[in-house]
Amino acid sequence: MNKLLTALVVVTAAMLLGSTYLIFFYAPIEVTMGIVQKIFYLHVPAAFAMYAGFIITSVASLLYLLRPRRVFDIAAVIGVEIGLLFGVFVLISGPLWGYKAWGKAWVWDPQLTATMVLFLMYGGYWLLRLFSGPSQRVRTIAAVLAILSAVGIPFVHFAVRLWGGIHPTVEREGGDGLAEAIATTFGITMLSVLLLFTCMVWMHLNVARRQVRVDELYIEVEDILRSHA
Repeated sequence: MNKLLTALVVVTAAMLLGSTYLIFFYAPIEVTMGIVQKIFYLHVPAAFAMYAGFIITSVASLLYLLRPRRVFDIAAVIGVEIGLLFGVFVLISGPLWGYKAWGKAWVWDPQLTATMVLFLMYGGYWLLRLFSGPSQRVRTIAAVLAILSAVGIPFVHFAVRLWGGIHPTVEREGGDGLAEAIATTFGITMLSVLLLFTCMVWMHLNVARRQVRVDELYIEVEDILRSHA
């Protein structure tokens, strides 16, 4: 298993390096947005990685409510932590892109607003888990919050179609859609970022599994000491 993870990390690193080359030396400068458009290649994949982390949290929380097992609870926390990390990148790179499109870093565009609300909802879940202790009631309340928060994911993704807004789009000169070089770079970068997300989840799970084992050993040592007291 460790060899497989190592191989995945190596492949992911190579793809990220390749994506960097494609972004800066292969993909053309977009007609309307100019050089700032290159943020698009990381901004959108990061948003999908954020979705993936939040979905893991919500699905694991649902499983936890149906069958309270520690593995589901651990998976839920891992998902939200990594999802929020990518969410921070989304909320930083988005305004950088928006400044070029709108002349200001933030406007109350439907998609931006929905993204911020989604981030705050899952951020609330994370803070609840972080500061409220390990009680069963807290885990249950947090799981319900995570499931309810999942409703916001499709609203964020389809906000432009549902409510319009001025969120920037990328078009090739003289037609709709992405130019071939832009589409190729975007696809490879998307795969690279999702592989990075997978590596992060996998490594986090390995750490959590070892932490659980340490906790079990600690309890076993305490029981032995009490039995000999």
